Amino acid sequence: MQGTKKIAVAIPCYNEALTIAKVVSDFRRVLPNASIYVFDNNSNDGSAMLAKEAGAIVYHVRKQGKGNVMRAIFNTISADAVIVVDGDDTYEADDALILLKPVLNNEADMVVGNRLPNATNDSLRKLHQIGNRLIVASINRMFDTNYHDILSGYRVFSRRFIDSVPLLKPGFETETEITLQALENGLEVIEIPISYRSRPAGSQSKLRSFRDGFRIMLTAFVILRDHNPMRLFGFTSLLCFFTVFIAAILRVMNYLNITELPSQILTGVMLLFLPVGTIAFGIGIILSSINSRFKEIRYLITRNRQNNNV
Repeated sequence: MQGTKKIAVAIPCYNEALTIAKVVSDFRRVLPNASIYVFDNNSNDGSAMLAKEAGAIVYHVRKQGKGNVMRAIFNTISADAVIVVDGDDTYEADDALILLKPVLNNEADMVVGNRLPNATNDSLRKLHQIGNRLIVASINRMFDTNYHDILSGYRVFSRRFIDSVPLLKPGFETETEITLQALENGLEVIEIPISYRSRPAGSQSKLRSFRDGFRIMLTAFVILRDHNPMRLFGFTSLLCFFTVFIAAILRVMNYLNITELPSQILTGVMLLFLPVGTIAFGIGIILSSINSRFKEIRYLITRNRQNNNV
């Protein structure tokens, strides 16, 4: 199957001089017929030159951020299967064969390497493991999904995925955006357990736990607002109406001399949250209607494109 389909390996790189040449060589060994690209994001340690000397085709991405690099990859590479893997040598090149198979067999549009089953406290710090699980649990609850490692840096994309999914986020939140955009576009996503090892001595992670964690969750809320607004605004509305209901009960209890809470505050809460809940509900209905029309238009465009390709 590999011999009849075009495979590309894309490696985002920012100051990975210690590892980039090895990563390129490892993937050249495992996939000798694949095109290997390194997308250098303003490295100042000679990473680009080392990648070129190792045999990679090097592109320079001037806008800083992994999301900008991913957008450059999607805009540049045309292949039946595109492997995207971090350049820090924490992922095994041999796992590419396992990850490629579902895409090459048209069983999936994106295959994600799930690090968590084989991660240790050395390879993935405890704080990052906890943060990863909290973020994934929150997103699964928000979108009714069952993902395990939404932040993995080892993925394989089909041609259809790259042609269908827009990328807008500039930083590390791009992995969350990619996964949730796949969900919204009805693309098939599979997670497969992979090996995950520690960075070599002297190599530093570019991830900033709290800042990037906040941006990841913010991205999830923005995508929820854009693609399922009734869930977000409906929940907000329900929360407001529940607050009004509780305040009303307490107001009645005050009237019956059961409690002695400040009536003015309870009345103010009711007057504040009732219109806010009503407005939130209305916004949810309007945005859901607009979203449905856009989905219909996108479906018709996709169907016409497929018919033209037949």
